[in-house]
Amino acid sequence: MVEPVEPRIAVAVVTMGNRPAEINALLESVAKQDLAPARIVIVGNGCRLPEFAHRLSLPGEVTTVDVDENLGCPGGRNVALARLREFGDTDVVVELDDDGLLVDADVLRRVRDLYVADPRLGIVGFRIADEQGETQRRHVPRVGASDPMRGGYVTGFLGGGHALSMRMLEETGDWPAEFFFAHEETDLAWRAADAGWKILYAPELLLRHPKTSPARHAIYHRVTARNRVWLVRRRLPLALVPVHLGVWTLLTLLRTRSLAGLRAWCGGFLEGLREPAGERRPMRWRTVWRLTRLGRPPVV
Repeated sequence: MVEPVEPRIAVAVVTMGNRPAEINALLESVAKQDLAPARIVIVGNGCRLPEFAHRLSLPGEVTTVDVDENLGCPGGRNVALARLREFGDTDVVVELDDDGLLVDADVLRRVRDLYVADPRLGIVGFRIADEQGETQRRHVPRVGASDPMRGGYVTGFLGGGHALSMRMLEETGDWPAEFFFAHEETDLAWRAADAGWKILYAPELLLRHPKTSPARHAIYHRVTARNRVWLVRRRLPLALVPVHLGVWTLLTLLRTRSLAGLRAWCGGFLEGLREPAGERRPMRWRTVWRLTRLGRPPVV
């Protein structure tokens, strides 16, 4: 019997350089892991990384990359992935928000063990909790009032803390850089599911993260609407496109309390219809059924 090969783990962090204390604490929590990552890549997204990134004593090989232009969350992560491919010695990349913190010292080891146990595991989503241990409802990758401590296979994952199989990315492609911010995780998750890869929510893998609202970003309403339209134009069978957009339009009208936010959302929605959405590669109907059986049909 052939023993499973242990995957080589890398850590990637994208930062705009405006959270030196937070990223310093995050990297210190990486240094305390009982399984040292083979590589750490830190991307300065539209900034030059301050000296703290070069002075830290970290395990494994540390590479910093300065990018002149802010490429957004997915674009910055793609820069890290490209650099890891140049090295050619990473099997799984753990991507972490620069203001997150690994509370436990066994997170990377647990990630490794999960991938050893299942060769078709593509994505592992972490549990996100604030300083009081509370997980916001939007951070639980299930429909309804779900228990954040219930793990299992799901249809999506959180961008703040997760692990990705490099072999999966070779098959699905990387992050949709043109999204810049919002819904990029769903685009990647749907491609992974359509290619037969599993997405696991593992609540025992905790990333502590300050409690925030996505609406804190000035571009939130416009980009969220635009990317939602792009997402369904790219990934859903034609028959489901109006269903999905109809459901989300209704939900937006019910949830949005700001008239200015609603106007921005409408502008983004029209932008999503007018502007090119990128390559159309709709999921198969059997993937629609698989996502439905997992509890989230791709119209909700």
